[in-house]
Amino acid sequence: MVKGPSGKSGSGRGQRELRAKVKTARGRKLSSTLWLERQLNDPYVQRARREGYRGRAAYKIMELDDKFRFLVPGARVVDLGCAPGGWCQVAVPRINALGEKPGKPVGRIIGVDLQEVEPIAGAELHVLDFMEDGADETVKGWLGGKADVVMSDMAAASSGHKATDHLRIVALCEAAAELAFDVLEEGGTFVAKVLAGGAEGSLQTLLKQRFDKVANVKPPASRSDSSEKFVVATGFRG
Repeated sequence: MVKGPSGKSGSGRGQRELRAKVKTARGRKLSSTLWLERQLNDPYVQRARREGYRGRAAYKIMELDDKFRFLVPGARVVDLGCAPGGWCQVAVPRINALGEKPGKPVGRIIGVDLQEVEPIAGAELHVLDFMEDGADETVKGWLGGKADVVMSDMAAASSGHKATDHLRIVALCEAAAELAFDVLEEGGTFVAKVLAGGAEGSLQTLLKQRFDKVANVKPPASRSDSSEKFVVATGFRG
C-alpha cells in the first residue's frame, strides 16, 4: 500500500474516479486540449490548489527534501529561476525564514528570476539574470554571505525537438552549477532539474569533482511519462 498525493493509502482497485473532460474548442489544438484535461485531472495540481501552492512542482522539492534533508532551520538558500514561487513557498517554513519555530535558527531564502514574482512572505525575491557577469557577487551580497543550498527547477523554453530541449536544459543546469560553485559554502547542496537523454554525463562528471555525493532522483510528484529527473549533489568541497 502506498500513499498518493491525497495522503491516503489504497490501491484504488474497484474504485471509480470522475475525470474532467475538456471539449476541443474551435481554434484550439488537440494537444492543448489534452494538456488542459491532464492538468484538471492531475492529483498534484488539485492538491496544490487546495493547499495554496503555486504549482505541482512544490511537491517535487518537498519529496527531495524529505529524502535528503537540506532545507533545515537556519539554512541560507538560493532559488534560481524561482517563478512562480512554489519552491520558495516550501522552503520558507522548512528553513524557519519567518522565525516561527522557537529555539530554531532563522534561515534566509533568495529567489531570482528573469521576471517579477508575486511576493511570498519570508522569501526575498529579485529580478536577475544569474548568467550575467557579477551575478554571483550580487547574490552573495543579497544573502549576506555564502549559501548552504542552491536549487533550480529551471527549464529552457521548449522547441518541440526532444534532443534540442535536452541539450538546452543541460546547458542551463551547468550554468546553474557554475554559479553554485561560486556561492556555496563548504558542505553545501546543489539541486537541479535535468532531462534524461545522454548529454548530462558531462554535468555528472563536473559535479562529482566538486561534491562528495551525487544522486539522480525522480520524485513521485514528477510525472511518469516525463523524462525529467533531479540531480542532488551534497557535500560541496569548496
